[in-house]
Amino acid sequence: MSTSLTSGLLVTIIGEAVLQDRLIRLLTKLGVSGYTIIAAQGAGSHGRRMGDMAGYNTNIEIKTVVASETSDQLFEDLKPLQSNHALIAFRQPVEGLFD
Repeated sequence: MSTSLTSGLLVTIIGEAVLQDRLIRLLTKLGVSGYTIIAAQGAGSHGRRMGDMAGYNTNIEIKTVVASETSDQLFEDLKPLQSNHALIAFRQPVEGLFD
């Protein structure tokens, strides 16, 4: 028995929790069919984000699987947010059971 897998790009966005609504609107505008949001903690060039107080000094991680063209546009749309907020994004090729 052979399982047919779908290919796509897994885009991971890690940024300040205050960006959540803006990022969801952006994904919706691009026609993304689904995403996952996870509370995130850690440290980086913008300091420590430990999530010790709800809504303050907290990060989220958003994951979505998209086509190459959608990924390119998403990265372009994310660039302006980096000027005022802690935000990183990266993509990886994936295969899986998704549509």
